[in-house]
Amino acid sequence: MSVWVVVLCLSFIFGASSSERSVSLVVMFWNVENFFDYIDDGKGESDREFSSTGEKHWTKKRFHAKCDAVAKTVLWMGDRYGRLPDVIGLAEVENRGVLARLLSSTLLRKYDYAIVHRESGDRRGIDVALLYRKSVMDTVSTSFRVPYIDGTPMETRDMLHAGMKLKGGRDLDFIVNHHPSKFGGEEESRSRRYAAMEALKDLCYSLSGKDVIAMGDFNDTPDAVQFHMLDGILVNKSDQLHRNGEGTIRYEGKWELIDMFLTTPSLSLKSRMEIVRVPFLMTFEKKHPGEKPLRTYIGPRYAGGVSDHCPIVLIVNFD
Repeated sequence: MSVWVVVLCLSFIFGASSSERSVSLVVMFWNVENFFDYIDDGKGESDREFSSTGEKHWTKKRFHAKCDAVAKTVLWMGDRYGRLPDVIGLAEVENRGVLARLLSSTLLRKYDYAIVHRESGDRRGIDVALLYRKSVMDTVSTSFRVPYIDGTPMETRDMLHAGMKLKGGRDLDFIVNHHPSKFGGEEESRSRRYAAMEALKDLCYSLSGKDVIAMGDFNDTPDAVQFHMLDGILVNKSDQLHRNGEGTIRYEGKWELIDMFLTTPSLSLKSRMEIVRVPFLMTFEKKHPGEKPLRTYIGPRYAGGVSDHCPIVLIVNFD
């Protein structure tokens, strides 16, 4: 039986509303690495690079193959956890059109995902986004913040905030982050990650008394100094995984944990984080023997994978 037949069979399992199986909430986050469409919109070097005439030869066929792989992963999560992810945070998405095609041209069209997104001022033209199941929750409010340095907004991804109300009446606030990378040097770029963390702290202060789930690619490990800004505000659900040597990316044979969930203390004891190594997303590295996520491109060569990041999941049990 083919993989896609199995996935089609799973659609009958997931047809029932997730709110009817209400013992938990499944939240997924994934940096889907350079999830561009194949059209050159004239919005910068990365957009040109990821087009059918650009350096990457990013064609319609390759784009739709990536859409199918992302959708297949979401459905695989549904099989693993007994329900589709209720909320999905994404990083490195070019625009709303990419998300619309993901939800309309793949098997995800069978389900009731809605989009929260805004075009950011990021220099590479990549954004964060949130998908959520309308049968499980409704959007109450959305906002987007940009970190500042010396009074000047940074040319980086927005921080997405969505206030949600579950069908059972519970309020939850979700924050999706993608903090600046270490490009240009760890020391030289540190102030940018500090500024992003300061923005997250300020946002959490504005949500005082609410249940908050923050997620994202923080481009640093949980022991980085800037995470102390959140002491007493958010609990980092990745701390123990990091101490155990687990990670979400593998660089030169070593796992590093840079994708994580953080929750308010009110949710910490009701939730657990998992790093998910989806079998069909992995490859074996010969230079530094071991498994790692298969990227879409390895240098200029098309490899057919999705991302250099493993997806992560937060399971929340309210009872």
